[in-house]
Amino acid sequence: MSMISVEQAIETTEMFSKEHLDVRTITMGISLLDTMNSDVDKLCKNIEKKILHYASNLVEVADGLSERYGIPIVNKRISITPMSIITEPCCKKDVDYIKVAKTIDNLAKKLKVDFIGGWSAILSGGLTYNDKRFLNAIPKVLSKTKVLCSSVVVGSTKAGLDMDAVKLCGEIIKDTAKLTKNNNSIGCAKFVVFSNSTDDNPFMAGAFHGISQGEVVLNVGVSGPGVVRNALLSAKNQDFTTLCETIKKIAFKITRIGQFVGTEASKRLGIPLGIIDLSLAPTPAKGDSVADVLELMGLESVGAPGTTAALAMLNDQVKKGGIMAARNVGGLSGAFIPVSEDQGMINAVLKKALTIEKLEAMTCVCSVGLDMIAIPGDTSAETISGIIADEMMIGIINQKTTAVRIIPAYGKKAGDKVSFGGLLGYAPIMKVNEFSCKDFINRGGHIPAPVHSFKN
Repeated sequence: MSMISVEQAIETTEMFSKEHLDVRTITMGISLLDTMNSDVDKLCKNIEKKILHYASNLVEVADGLSERYGIPIVNKRISITPMSIITEPCCKKDVDYIKVAKTIDNLAKKLKVDFIGGWSAILSGGLTYNDKRFLNAIPKVLSKTKVLCSSVVVGSTKAGLDMDAVKLCGEIIKDTAKLTKNNNSIGCAKFVVFSNSTDDNPFMAGAFHGISQGEVVLNVGVSGPGVVRNALLSAKNQDFTTLCETIKKIAFKITRIGQFVGTEASKRLGIPLGIIDLSLAPTPAKGDSVADVLELMGLESVGAPGTTAALAMLNDQVKKGGIMAARNVGGLSGAFIPVSEDQGMINAVLKKALTIEKLEAMTCVCSVGLDMIAIPGDTSAETISGIIADEMMIGIINQKTTAVRIIPAYGKKAGDKVSFGGLLGYAPIMKVNEFSCKDFINRGGHIPAPVHSFKN
């Protein structure tokens, strides 16, 4: 594939200045497998040494590229090996986990990265004693750190769904909401539950450096709902054939910018370039909304009949356009539908056009799942686990990545609003089905993998 030229990158300047196109993140993935130690203090020193070795000039390089080429690079991030693995030899109590977590969080702040992901556990095959200790410490870890993000993988198409882990994740979310209640339960915005997670995801809160990855890699996430929206204005009243071609062409251009930035950053940092993730990830800014894109297709509001079909088409065309524009497209590429980060989604919720049930249907065809949804603070842990279980099985049966990032905002009720600030935006508190699933969740155990998982 031919390399994008500087001239080709510069000619898209208007996309940056008027249509909110940006490189949403450059994420450096770093393996910490060789830092493991039976002594907590030695582990902390090893982690600090390893991350500093590779990432000490990450922000400087990103800012330099942004300044030279006029390309906004919104977030600089680091992802690390799932820490449930790394902490196993030395962490036996909450205080041990908190010490390691604070070391990582302080290091991230020292490096001036926006987030660091990887306080994670992969549990789809079942829970070990160490896994239980690690998970039980997550609420305290998230309440005592600022930019450290956590994720738990509870299922996959190959392994099925670990319902013990699903139950525990509901409790984790409730405890985290309470421990961070003085800041609108924001700790829950740094925690996500996955099925079929990818090892090369550059987006938080679910990013971690999978053990299938190399020593160090640079992954780039590009976003541009505003650019797609603007392109669709020129295809107004056209048929779906024209609409699809329009989306594919603009997705190609957006992804080429990511390839350019990734290649340049990789050279300057002296590390391999991994994947380009083309995800239409919205922001609270006006005109930067996936909901707006869907409504331009002819929907009166997101949530109306036809919404899931429109989203499926958008997701597929984005991938088709992007896959030809980069050496290696990966991650979660497609369309995200986070409520708090998308003003169009917020508007649809406020006018009662969009419910959690409709969002769940949309997750069957979007990039990820139920994302940044605020619910009443008194929602039970079992109900949250039920929501997680539903979403995980959508991914497991359909062989796709699904996730849940849900926030039971402490002290808030349906109809209230909660603000998280920055790119996380604000969200209306959405009504949750009040019928109980307690007995279902408390069964525990394991739901086996579906029949099609046995293909080989």
